Amino acid sequence: MKRISLRSLLLARYGRRLFFHGLALLALMPVAALAVVLEGTGHAVIQGGNLELAREEARRAALRDVALQYEARIDSRDTVTNGVVTESELVVATSAQARSIEILSERQVGNLMRVTLRADMSQSASCEVGTAARLKKRVAVAGFPLLAPEQAVLGGIDDAGETLPQQLRARLQQTGRLEVLSASTTQLMLDTVNAPTAQAFDNRLSNVSALARDLDAQFVVAGVIRSVAVEDPQAWGSSVLDRLQRGLGVVNRHRRFVADLMVFDGFSGAPVYQSRYATRGLWDAAPASSAGFDSEGFHRTGYGEAVTGVLDDMATAIAAAVRCQPFITRVTRVEGRRVTLASGSTAGLRPGDELHLYRSYSYFDTPGAAPELKDSQASVTINSVHPDFSNGEMPMTGALVNIQRGDQAVVW
Repeated sequence: MKRISLRSLLLARYGRRLFFHGLALLALMPVAALAVVLEGTGHAVIQGGNLELAREEARRAALRDVALQYEARIDSRDTVTNGVVTESELVVATSAQARSIEILSERQVGNLMRVTLRADMSQSASCEVGTAARLKKRVAVAGFPLLAPEQAVLGGIDDAGETLPQQLRARLQQTGRLEVLSASTTQLMLDTVNAPTAQAFDNRLSNVSALARDLDAQFVVAGVIRSVAVEDPQAWGSSVLDRLQRGLGVVNRHRRFVADLMVFDGFSGAPVYQSRYATRGLWDAAPASSAGFDSEGFHRTGYGEAVTGVLDDMATAIAAAVRCQPFITRVTRVEGRRVTLASGSTAGLRPGDELHLYRSYSYFDTPGAAPELKDSQASVTINSVHPDFSNGEMPMTGALVNIQRGDQAVVW
């Protein structure tokens, strides 16, 4: 992965304007201050004579302009086959937060609405404020297959593949910031040796998208337990001498735990987070005292305590990986201006919330590719909320912007 420096990006795009903003910041603000006052301009097409909708879209475009001036991150990924770049992906992101927004001018130019505004920017992550910060993203936790099931015979922890995701689910549920669904009996990694390598260059898994659609989940957590092996298999013989040596502690009784954790975007199947976790600990369980990965005897061992710490780290990483992602839910029905969404009060949606609508596109010439989302330049405002779904209205009928079942509603 290549990273383009923030300084190069901003100087190339904004040049002199950013330079003078920097001088103003140094001259007028204390060193410890984090705010910068910037101006931005946005445009939007006026559709069906709806000036209010165009004005709001132009305002958001202006805010995006300001955010990118202040802080931007560019990630590029290239796939090279036989020395030739065959696929390329570019992602631009910002974690800026706007404060004290002031509209400087609004003007209609032909069929365009032009808005210029001024905003104070701070470095705090945008995911900590706004509507999306209080909404609960839906996460499904799938099974973690054991790469070597024979290693789990000692201590009877062969249930780890289903028990581990259940423990992750409990930890994530306790945060109170996610809707967590259990899919621990579902194994997404059919090739556990090479997991999570899959069909496409971006490592996405098509069966992830299928599971996400079935559960209406925005993210899918999966993984592989690569090792629960003891470090010295010879120390675990059944002879009297072997038992005596273990009792005296003169042999290596440590055990390893190695697992890969992956978090996938449910819509595209692309990975959002991936990491390997490893630990070791003393396996000092008495014979028959441990019967299961979540048993009391397991947790009393030094090994169990070490694994518990890894599970805590995993849950923290999952929560962090999805925290700054937008809230996305599926459109389940469109009737004229009325839109039904697959999320409701359990996700934190309330009457008056506004979500942007994105059309889902697939192309016949690339049947295996992930769908693309395109901004419809329309939004839906929620007017009635139920536990697992909600209804709202668009400013125009769905046919005018081609919004239909299976499209997505997004809150940033």
